[in-house]
This record gives sequence, structure tokens and C-alpha cells, in this order.
Amino acid sequence: MSFNNLDTLYRQVIMDHYKNPRNRGTVEGDALTVDMNNPTCGDRIQLQLQVEDGIVKDAKFTGEGCSISMSSASMMTQAIKGKKLDDALNMSKAFSNMMLGEEMDTDDLDFGDVEALQGVSKFPARIKCATLAWKAMEKGVQEDN
Repeated sequence: MSFNNLDTLYRQVIMDHYKNPRNRGTVEGDALTVDMNNPTCGDRIQLQLQVEDGIVKDAKFTGEGCSISMSSASMMTQAIKGKKLDDALNMSKAFSNMMLGEEMDTDDLDFGDVEALQGVSKFPARIKCATLAWKAMEKGVQEDN
């Protein structure tokens, strides 16, 4: 597949998550809740994680922002559901590295649609948008431990 076709596909995946967000809403019952915002552009998110026995049983978000931040939140919640907290944190670290333009092997991380955000690394002003939900997840896990 050519670069232009791949770029188009990635844009379509991002817009699909933006227009049809997965896991948008609130978690029923007890949940770890984190509110974060990106003051430079106005993106804000409330992330809720339901963790049982060290495993993310459910993950949902509410908030508003650009297509990058909201689609990243949708993708992240999909990617971490059912994962051990350590695996979710490793995914977050790998995602941050990807945003810094570092080459990485994502085969063992099961990133799914998240890989569509690789191109954001070429736009430094948008990296904070893409990482907002991931930073919220890290903060929530760290505060809970």
C-alpha cells in the first residue's frame, strides 16, 4: 500500500473514532475517575476506569476537544480494556514514544486502531492532543496505587 493510501486510511480511522466514539459515557458503579485538560487548545477529558484484580474491566470517557484528542481517547479505551494495569501502562509508554517519532515494534502490544495516530508525531502542536487520554490513564493508575 502506498504512503498516500495508508495516510488516507489512517485519517478515515481517526475520523471514524471521532464521529463514532467507542466507550463514550460513564462507568456504572465504582470507578477511578481522572479529569485532565490541555490548556493550550482547550481539550478536556474525564476518564473512568473500573479496575478489578489489577485488570481494566471497563474504561469510558467524556469530554470535548479536537478530532485527535477525542479519537485517541476512543482508541485508548478500546485498547486497554481487559488488559492488566502494567500492560496498559506499557502501552501508554510505547504510545508516548511513538508520538516522539521513535520506531517501535507494536506487534506484542495489540494497539489496534491506535497505530492510525502515528502521523500525529509529525505535528508537534498536536502531540498533547493525542496523549491527553493516555496521560489521564497514567495519572489515574499512579494515584490509585
